[in-house]
Amino acid sequence: MASTNQSSQLKIFGLPPDQGRWLLIPLGIIVLLCLGTVYAWSIFRKPLQAELNIGATESLLPYTIALVFYATLMPIAGFYIPKIGTRKMTAIGGIIVGLGYILSSFASNILALTLTYGVIAGTGVGITYGVPMAVVARWFPDRKGLAVGLTIIGFGLSPLITAPLGKTLIDAYSVRPTLLILGIAFTVIILAISFTLKLPPKDWHPQQAISSQTVSKTEVIYPANLLKSRSFYGLWVCYTIGTFVGLSAIGISSPVGEEIIQIDPALAASSVSLFALFNGMSRPLFGWLSDRFSPRYVAITSYVLILIACVLMVNAGEGQVATYLIAFCLFWFCLGGWLAIAPTTTLRFFNPDNYAQNYGIVFTAYGVGALLGTLIAGQIRDWFGSYTYAFYPMGLLAIFGIIIASFFLKRDRVMTE
Repeated sequence: MASTNQSSQLKIFGLPPDQGRWLLIPLGIIVLLCLGTVYAWSIFRKPLQAELNIGATESLLPYTIALVFYATLMPIAGFYIPKIGTRKMTAIGGIIVGLGYILSSFASNILALTLTYGVIAGTGVGITYGVPMAVVARWFPDRKGLAVGLTIIGFGLSPLITAPLGKTLIDAYSVRPTLLILGIAFTVIILAISFTLKLPPKDWHPQQAISSQTVSKTEVIYPANLLKSRSFYGLWVCYTIGTFVGLSAIGISSPVGEEIIQIDPALAASSVSLFALFNGMSRPLFGWLSDRFSPRYVAITSYVLILIACVLMVNAGEGQVATYLIAFCLFWFCLGGWLAIAPTTTLRFFNPDNYAQNYGIVFTAYGVGALLGTLIAGQIRDWFGSYTYAFYPMGLLAIFGIIIASFFLKRDRVMTE
């Protein structure tokens, strides 16, 4: 009865929580749109190469370091979210992200830029990234996958929105003022939204879910120790494979189009916008699927799509533009899918009250997949002289993923009397 009274008095933006909680999703999307600008580094590279008199390899260093710090800080931050609170954590992360961009506008050499953009901004992204997902996951116990998938679409689609915006600002004001403008804007936006990102009371449930519940003697039992759970290792390996293949493909999207299909470089570059659209759309879709079906079936579906893409590219040749577009839409689609499958599965298999910490640990798979995926595809090209050979190990990994998902991607112990 007390819980019912508490729920009736609870308001979000002046609305009943069942309605107001939906406003948290677009706010989370906006936060992740700001953070995802880190993926739009390419718009800053050429102007900075000219200003700092550096080569293409050096100009990639700030971006690479930013990804390393983002992937490293994400699991660490997960343990501090419950202690510091979602609002303070978002505010701290937002200030650090903004500071990284602002200081980057004053960087006079590549070392300083790597520190400001790579270390500082990357750290801010890692601190902030998990908070919007943790918040919506707790407010949507009845639609975890859909809510998380919709929220995380902001990170995937960010380059489609922030890259053209950044390019417009660079054309109008040059690169350094653009970094300053973005830094100030991100700080203000994330700080403003941070005040709204609060968790619901413990054991809160939507009224509709409460009224539709049937009395049951069964209760979900979660593993007491994540690292001793067989399902954790199944999820971790599957997530690593999904990100390894996806990020390998993303890294070689344009060069594969130019070298294997022989398409115009401008078309190869513009096709990335199409791929990014599929990457963004797949997140709410795979989140929705992960709500309704066993995670292992959703994972197997993604691996089958990856396998189809690999077969298409192994047999692709000059002029087969449609084959190239379909295959890489599938690669990007599945990578976005894994960024929804993994958090949703974490919510289903392990205690949702510890979601921030649990997903932080699971997210280390993304870091491993990102590091290996971005290195190995290019190395295979250097060894064999063609990107075609990169799709053979990708296909084998997809088959391995199907096997792992079939046997290990299931709850350790689900019910008890």
